[in-house]
Amino acid sequence: MAKRGSFKEESQNSIAPGQFALPFEGRTSEEGRPALSSPTTPFSNYIVYVDESGDHGLETLDPNYPIFVLAFCIFHKRHYAQSVVPSVEMFKFKHFGHDTVLLHEHEIRKEKGVFRFNDRLHKEAFIDELTEIIYTSKFILVSCVIDKARLRERSQLASNPYHLALGFCLETLYEFLEEKKQQDDPTHVVVECRGKKEDRDLELEFRRVCAGANRWGKQLPFNIIFGDKRTNSSGLQLADLVARPIGLSVIRPDGLNRAFEMLKQKFFCKGGRSKLGIDYEGWGLKIFPPQESEKPR
Repeated sequence: MAKRGSFKEESQNSIAPGQFALPFEGRTSEEGRPALSSPTTPFSNYIVYVDESGDHGLETLDPNYPIFVLAFCIFHKRHYAQSVVPSVEMFKFKHFGHDTVLLHEHEIRKEKGVFRFNDRLHKEAFIDELTEIIYTSKFILVSCVIDKARLRERSQLASNPYHLALGFCLETLYEFLEEKKQQDDPTHVVVECRGKKEDRDLELEFRRVCAGANRWGKQLPFNIIFGDKRTNSSGLQLADLVARPIGLSVIRPDGLNRAFEMLKQKFFCKGGRSKLGIDYEGWGLKIFPPQESEKPR
C-alpha cells in the first residue's frame, strides 16, 4: 500500500478545537440532504465495525505473530452509506463482475480462491485500488494490541486477550462519542461471528464493560451486533483489512509497513484533526502490557 499524506482539512463550524471532524456532521450533507442527526432518530450518528488479527488464546504462541489485535473502525453513518459502501461495491463489480465476493486480508495476501492474480502487476494494481478506497474512506481507528508473550511473562494466563482489548476499545469509543456529543445515544458495535461459545463469552464481557466495569464506573450506551461474514458487510471487510498491518507495526516496528503509514492518519489521537498521525499511542492505539516506548496517557 502506498504511503499517503494527511487528509484535506474540512471546514466544520460546529466542531470544537481538538475534535475529529468527519463528513456530514452538520445539519445537511454535502449534497444538501438532511443529515442523519434528526430528532426522530433514537441512535447515534456513528456505526462501529470490529475485527481481529491473530489468535486470542494464551496456551500456544505463534513465534511469527505472538500478538492479538482488535480493531474498531468508526464511521459516520451518512458517509458510510453514501460513500464507503458504493466504493466497495463498485470495486467488486469492476474486478469480479458481481458483489458477492468477500474481501478477506488473509485470502488476498495468500492469493487464495478468487484472489489468484494473473501476475505481480495485476496484484499490485488490485492492492493499490483497494488501498485508495481505505484511504479515502473517512473513519476513526481505535485498536488494541495484546503482546501475549509479555502477558504470559507477567503470569496473567487467566487473562483473555480479546476481553482485555475489548475493554480498552470500548472506553476509547466512548471518549470519541463524548467529543461528538453523542455519548448518550445508543451506538451499535458490529463484530464478526466466531462460534456459539466464543460469541456468548464475548457478549457477556461486552455487557459487563457497558454495565460499569470500565474506568469511569458508568454505563456505556453500546449495543453489540453479531454479523456473519456472509452478510457481506463493507464495514466488517474494511476492519478485517486494517487489523493485520497494525499488528505488524508492533512486531516489526522498523520494517517496511506502508499500509500502517497510511493508517496512522486515521487513529484517534491526542491532538485531534490538526495532529493526524501524531500522539496516537496510548490513545487510538494501545499496546498491552505497555512497552517502555509507549507514551503515557
